[in-house]
Amino acid sequence: MGAQHETRVRALPGRDVWRRRYAVRLRMLDGAVIVWAVVGAYGVRFGFADVEHGQIRDIDYIALSAVLASAWWIMLGVWGSREAKVLGSGAEEYKRIVAASVWLFGLLAVVSYALRIDTARGFVGLAFPAGVLGLVTGRWLVRQHLSLERQRGRSASRVLIIGGPHSAAHLARSLASAPSAGYLPVAAHLPGSNYSERLLGMDVPITGVENDFSSILSVIVEQGVDAVAISAGVNMHPTDLRRLGWELASRDIGMILAPALTDIAGPRIHTQPVAGLPLIHVSTPKLTGGKKVAKRAFDIAAAGTLVLLLSPLFAAVAILVKLSSPGPVFYRQERIGLRGSTFGMLKFRSMRVNADTELQALLDAQGTSDRPLFKVDNDPRITGVGRVLRKYSLDELPQLLNVLGGSMSLVGPRPQREGEVALYDDAAHRRLYVSPGMSGLWQVSGRSNLSWEESIRLDLYYVENWSLTGDLVILVKTFKAVFASTGAV
Repeated sequence: MGAQHETRVRALPGRDVWRRRYAVRLRMLDGAVIVWAVVGAYGVRFGFADVEHGQIRDIDYIALSAVLASAWWIMLGVWGSREAKVLGSGAEEYKRIVAASVWLFGLLAVVSYALRIDTARGFVGLAFPAGVLGLVTGRWLVRQHLSLERQRGRSASRVLIIGGPHSAAHLARSLASAPSAGYLPVAAHLPGSNYSERLLGMDVPITGVENDFSSILSVIVEQGVDAVAISAGVNMHPTDLRRLGWELASRDIGMILAPALTDIAGPRIHTQPVAGLPLIHVSTPKLTGGKKVAKRAFDIAAAGTLVLLLSPLFAAVAILVKLSSPGPVFYRQERIGLRGSTFGMLKFRSMRVNADTELQALLDAQGTSDRPLFKVDNDPRITGVGRVLRKYSLDELPQLLNVLGGSMSLVGPRPQREGEVALYDDAAHRRLYVSPGMSGLWQVSGRSNLSWEESIRLDLYYVENWSLTGDLVILVKTFKAVFASTGAV
C-alpha cells in the first residue's frame, strides 16, 4: 500500500508545477534585466561604435561586460533570491537581490584595486543602479502577476493542516484569508481529537484523527499535497514530528510549523537551538533612542517638504471651503495622542458648523453609540465640498502641521476622541504607546471598510513591529489608496 501511495504522489502532474515555471521565469527575467543594464551602461559610457573592438585603456570592456553579467546572474542564485521560501511575499526577496548586487560590485572593486585595474567608474556607476532597480522592478511585476493568479485560485501550494480542532481551524482561516501568500488548505488531520467531517467554520474536509506516525504519513501521501502545516498544540510526539520531517523532505514536500504566536513581524523573531530544541525568542518592541530620533527626523523632513509643495493646493481648498458654507476654514478637534496626552487635530472643515452637537443623536439613531469607533453612515452633516475633500482625503492635509508640531506622526494609529478612548479595553490602550498618525496600517489594508476589531489588530501590529521601512511602505500604499478613493483615511 505504501508503494502504491508513493507512486500516486510522484505521478501527480500538477504538483507544484507553478513553482518550477515561476523559477524559470525569474531566471529568464534576471538574465534579461542584467544584460540590459550592463549593455546599456556600456553603450552610454563608451558608445557602440567600434572602439578597437571594445579595447579601452587596456581593458576589454566587452569581455568584462560578459563576465560581469554572468557573475551577477550567478550571484543572485548563490544568495538565494530565487528560493521558493522568499518568493511572492515579504521584503526578503528584494533584500537578497540588493545584497547579492552589493557583494558582487564590492568584489569587483576589491579585485580592481588589488590588480591595479582602472575600471571606468562611469560604467560601473551606471550598471549597478540600473541593474538593481531593474531587477527589483521586474520581480515586483512578476509578483503582481503571481498575486493575481493566486486570487483566482491558481499557482498555490496545496496544504494539509495537522493540529487540534481550534488551532487547525484558525490556521486554515489565516491561510485562506491571505491568498496572495500562496497556501491553499485542502484538508485537515486532527490527531487525538473527536472526529467530524469538516473543520470548524471552514469547508475543509477532515481526513481523520489517528495520531500514530504511519496513519498520518498515509494521509499525507493520499492527499498529494505540496506542504504540511503543523499548528500549535498538535497531539504528536516530538520524535514522530522529527520522523515526519525526514519523510516529507525525502518526498520534496514542505513542512511548515505554525506557533501560537500571532501578529509578530519577522525581524523580531530569532531562533536559538538549546538541547536540540529550536527556541523562539521574541524581542521587545521599542521606539526609543536612535529609532525615535530617526522617525521624528523623517516626519519633519517629509512633512515640511509636503507643506511647501502642496501650498497652492492648501490655498485652493481653503477658498473652496470658505465659499461653500459659512464658518471657519479649519476645524480643530480635541484628540488623544501619545500616552493619553490631548492635542488639537486640524482638518479642513468638511461639515456644517456645530456638527459635533448632532453626533450623539445620529449615533443613537443608527444604534452604534456604544461602539469605540464613532462613525456615522451617510452622514448628513457633510457639505457638498466636504464630500469631495473626504473622498480624496484632502480634508486631512492640515494635519501635516500637527506632524511638524510633534503631536502627530506621518504614520501611526489614527488619533481618536476622548469618548472613544474611554471605551478601550486593555489591548486597545496599547495604541497610545506611539504617536498617532495621518495614516496607518488599517487605512491601507481596507481603510474605513474594516471592522473595529480588525482595525485594532492592525494598529497593535504596527505598534509592536514598527520600522522606518514599514512607514515608507505604508505611505506609498496610502497614496495609492487615496487615488483609488477606497474610503476616508
